[in-house]
Amino acid sequence: MSDTAKGRPAAARLGADQVNYVTVGPEAAGQRLDNFLLRLAKGVPQSHLYQIVRSGQVRVNKARATASQRLAEGDQVRVPPLRLAPARPRPAPAQMPPILFEDEHLIAVDKPAGVAAHGGSGIAHGLIEMVRAARPDQPFLELAHRLDRDTSGILLLAKSRRALVGLHEQLREGQVDKRYLALVAGDWVNDRQHVRLPLAKRTTGSGERRVSVDRDEGLAAHTVFNLRHRYGGFSLLEAELKTGRTHQIRVHLAHVGFPIVGDDKYGDFELNRRVARGEFGAPFGRMFLHAWATRFRHPVSGVPMSIESALDRECSDFLRGLGSA
Repeated sequence: MSDTAKGRPAAARLGADQVNYVTVGPEAAGQRLDNFLLRLAKGVPQSHLYQIVRSGQVRVNKARATASQRLAEGDQVRVPPLRLAPARPRPAPAQMPPILFEDEHLIAVDKPAGVAAHGGSGIAHGLIEMVRAARPDQPFLELAHRLDRDTSGILLLAKSRRALVGLHEQLREGQVDKRYLALVAGDWVNDRQHVRLPLAKRTTGSGERRVSVDRDEGLAAHTVFNLRHRYGGFSLLEAELKTGRTHQIRVHLAHVGFPIVGDDKYGDFELNRRVARGEFGAPFGRMFLHAWATRFRHPVSGVPMSIESALDRECSDFLRGLGSA
């Protein structure tokens, strides 16, 4: 095993036939491990990078790591010999989503449904890669949090390490008020309902991530649902996140018998097909989950922030059709 790359900065080239040791510099501090590797190992298939992390071949300070682990300046990352891509990957398209707010530290964008927050296994480019391509002169640009690929709405991006650290601190301490709009199948009863069900993540044999209610080993998860409107056999809810578990809203709603319309993991698949065919009005082929409002303190100035995103035309047209049915 070679250690000739030991101590090199993050910009160093990786050897394809040797183990590499890369020391995290100040420009990469605070990055997720997967984003760090994606930038470090240009030309290596993303699916391969995620596979070597899952298998434990990538180590941070000699310990196993996860793709979502945040790196600190001075961390030493062990990277195994890498399989190079047979062809040069296409660069991410320079595409800037609608901007809801921007200053020198922060961007709030309106993410469309169907666009992943970041590239990963099976996804060549995500929103963050597109924004970086659209802002090539921006030296620091990181996702402050994630949204599922089929969820639309507010997504926060940090333009400075100070902003990223500040937003992460508020998220960890539950100081960010995030509200979603979800259309569910069924006639919701209570005007306001708390759902407290612990959630556990697992990965299927095909590598798909799934979440389920697990009262023995799950992590605490709390969502508050407020009824906004009834549409016959459907209900529009506002979901207020008290914790931020993966797929929390989707799994909580499915577990209590009110799956989100269009949810292809936890939803009512037959109903989804009927909705997509237009049996309830306008054909609707996506998941009806939208991050519509967020409130937090500006991570640098401390000024209270309130950002909102209106439902897109596809969601609005579908609701309009239900209302006239």
